[in-house]
Amino acid sequence: MTVSCIIPAYNEAARIAAVLAPVLGHPLIDEVIVVDDGSADATSAIVAGFAGVRLITLPQNQGKTAALATAIAQAKGPLLLLVDADLIGLSREDLTALIQPVLRGQADLSISLRRNAPRLWHWIGLDYISGERVLKKALIAPHLQALAKLPKFGFEVFLNRLSISAAQRIAVVDWPEVISPIKAVKYGWWQGLRGDIGMIRDMMRAVPLPGLVRQIVAMRRLRV
Repeated sequence: MTVSCIIPAYNEAARIAAVLAPVLGHPLIDEVIVVDDGSADATSAIVAGFAGVRLITLPQNQGKTAALATAIAQAKGPLLLLVDADLIGLSREDLTALIQPVLRGQADLSISLRRNAPRLWHWIGLDYISGERVLKKALIAPHLQALAKLPKFGFEVFLNRLSISAAQRIAVVDWPEVISPIKAVKYGWWQGLRGDIGMIRDMMRAVPLPGLVRQIVAMRRLRV
């Protein structure tokens, strides 16, 4: 089955090359799409320097959900690999481990568990808002209009809801060498704090807090 890798990026000039390096040429990945979500830095220029990448440049920042929806609409593969653009330590082996459970039919959805995911997520064995996932395009493609109505960071919890409703088998894949830098490191303390608050607010606008708790419980039950 064809795998389309989608990487949404916003002001990730300092990090995106390290993410593209293991993605490009990976034997299980057939298509790579990067969506530059209105970056003010050199993200697009850096991506354009890599052969084999389809670059979509949005004229202004619309948020992660809109960036993903844009790429999903154009992706050719029946399987989607979603990868955040800021990862540190990502390897080809990590990508293989995430793709194979779905590719082999052992799971319907796979989700990464990064080294620096919150300790609570490691304790429960699930990062329910991880940005790194493999899923069947058929799960999300019928809902692109609904995505357009979501807040900027509502995608993961919306996808969780779809997965739970479909009783999808979920594989949680440990990524012990991979970290995602916190927003305070990327943008500075104050702007990073505002970003975290905004992300939490968007999640709760998409799914209220009791619903988020129910998602975690349901997704743990669906683990394989």
